[in-house]
Amino acid sequence: MKRYTVKDIEALLPKLGADDPRWEMLRQDERKSVQALLARFERQKARRHAIEQRWEELMRYERELYAAGVRRIAGIDEAGRGPLAGPVVAAAVILPKDAYLPGLDDSKRLTPEKREVLFAQIEACAVAIGIGIVSAAEIDEWNIYEATKQAMAKAVNALSPPPEHLLVDAMAVPCPLPQQRLIKGDANSASIAAASVIAKVTRDRWMKELDRRYPQYGFARHMGYGTPEHFEAIRRYGVTPEHRRSFAPVREVLKASEQL
Repeated sequence: MKRYTVKDIEALLPKLGADDPRWEMLRQDERKSVQALLARFERQKARRHAIEQRWEELMRYERELYAAGVRRIAGIDEAGRGPLAGPVVAAAVILPKDAYLPGLDDSKRLTPEKREVLFAQIEACAVAIGIGIVSAAEIDEWNIYEATKQAMAKAVNALSPPPEHLLVDAMAVPCPLPQQRLIKGDANSASIAAASVIAKVTRDRWMKELDRRYPQYGFARHMGYGTPEHFEAIRRYGVTPEHRRSFAPVREVLKASEQL
């Protein structure tokens, strides 16, 4: 049987079927370079298989709905419930039935770089994307729970074409559409995971713009969360119109400044 060069083997491996007799020949090849090549190929194959399996897990709720005749399924998620500054942002995403977004996951599990890559991929393939933004002032007026629901409703209303069914991360959206509330939905549904990426990247970009307006607060680094750096900036410079005055740490700073 022909003895292949390492370069030949590298080109051949992706073409070999599982039952091809040449696998046994390659496994018995004593050249270290060939064995290293085989090991790398098997690792890459295992990674691809794990990514494909993960995608199938993420699509199980969507596939159940497709089987029931539902065509347009929107995943809903939010970003920014906990920070002391900036808006809460919700996103609604309708993916096509044949979507495949390898590496998609709950946005909190992804690096900023991976989120940006997936953001572009979701934008390119989605049937529709809707975004809802509720400001810090509105959060103070309504409370963060109600503000989050309103942001989600805005995101759903921005979808065109409209959805037939909603998959929502834990919360109930105030709209008449049928919906499923999934605990840890962003880790269990492809549509919700896609929405989590869109919401997170959109809000992070918003906070980076605030950082340019208020550079002393470090918004681009902590995204408005209550880090020591942020607390120190609030104590030193006071609060901005983008701070949530109803949140206890901000409220305490305001109260202290009034007493001076």
